[in-house]
Amino acid sequence: MTAGNGSGDVQALRAEIQQTRAELGETVQALAAKADVKARLRESADQTKQKVREQAAHTAEVVRGSVHDAGESARRHPLPWAAVAVGALAAVVVLIVVQGRRR
Repeated sequence: MTAGNGSGDVQALRAEIQQTRAELGETVQALAAKADVKARLRESADQTKQKVREQAAHTAEVVRGSVHDAGESARRHPLPWAAVAVGALAAVVVLIVVQGRRR
């Protein structure tokens, strides 16, 4: 800083004023950005949309993996599916026989 009696270096004083103006300009821009509620809400909404998209993609990947694992399990262990099919066929046969006796 310069001496208070006015005998300071004018160039140094002008440089200091210029630097202070630049810093003040940056501060004003930062405050204006914080005061722009619409832009802040838009930015927040965009961030939320991105998070939801990422979470949906992750969930879809997990579901695909689960379905794939279930399919692999069914191929490795076909007996339970065969038992269900045989049980359903037996139920149909029983229903046909019961209906035939009632007529």
